[in-house]
Amino acid sequence: MTESTSAVQPRIKKPDWLRVKLPIGESYKHVRNLVDSHKLHTICESGNCPNMGECWGAGTATFMILGNTCTRSCGFCAVATGRPLPVDWDEPQRVAEAINLMKVKHAVITSVDRDELKDGGSIIWHNTIRAVKVLNPDTTLETLIPDFKGKKEDILRVVEAEPEVISHNIETVERLTRQVRIQAKYWRSMEVIRTIKEGGRRTKSGIMLGLGETREEVIQTLVDLRDNGCDVVTIGQYLQPTQKHLPVHRFVHPDEFAEYRQVGYELGLDYVESGPLVRSSYHSERHVFPGLGRGEWELAKG
Repeated sequence: MTESTSAVQPRIKKPDWLRVKLPIGESYKHVRNLVDSHKLHTICESGNCPNMGECWGAGTATFMILGNTCTRSCGFCAVATGRPLPVDWDEPQRVAEAINLMKVKHAVITSVDRDELKDGGSIIWHNTIRAVKVLNPDTTLETLIPDFKGKKEDILRVVEAEPEVISHNIETVERLTRQVRIQAKYWRSMEVIRTIKEGGRRTKSGIMLGLGETREEVIQTLVDLRDNGCDVVTIGQYLQPTQKHLPVHRFVHPDEFAEYRQVGYELGLDYVESGPLVRSSYHSERHVFPGLGRGEWELAKG
């Protein structure tokens, strides 16, 4: 049994700064009912997101298309792995209708990996984006996409649908990629980001900390993201979903997250969201407009 899956390794106690509020309120119930009635999946639930109560309470959710079963088995991810159900071609319209009923100004869509599909699910991706935009012309849209095995035609199919932001998470530093993401490749993900940028879209990626990376490796990852055209970066704490997943090596202090935010801006990134509870879709409505994050940072510096 490997270190990453050892059932005998004790969990590190969570510090106080990782405590979150339980989901309550009418807005939370409204989103809950919409998700259930439209038979939709959300990464909020499937990924055990610690911010679900806050986001659903504010009337927002991150929709997950192409089912809730992934063809990959990443060591950090709570989403189920296995053989997915057939593609649901009515899903794009249901997602668009749910977003319309929620009356949100900004929506986020992600998906599982569907490596068994010839197009990697990119046709459903394109159809969903277009359906959302037709029914919700004033809603801005972020799409958090898989790597599509690096196939440019599939990546560009999403680009051509013209969401305001296209995100693809690097997740961890180069040295840990094979252990953390297994079927993914660090430089292939960087190439995905470069392809999106060359297609004229605003780009975004995310990193988890606490998996055994060093400060130097985190900074190098930020440099690599900048060099490949990434505009927005989110940095958050890795939380072990179950004992079968990779263990937490350490809980990173909020001051260190603040340092990485500063480093990111000094490197020239346009927006850096960095904190223990940050996830890729957290405060995503702020990531749409160029210069907003940098302007806030420069104002804070005085």
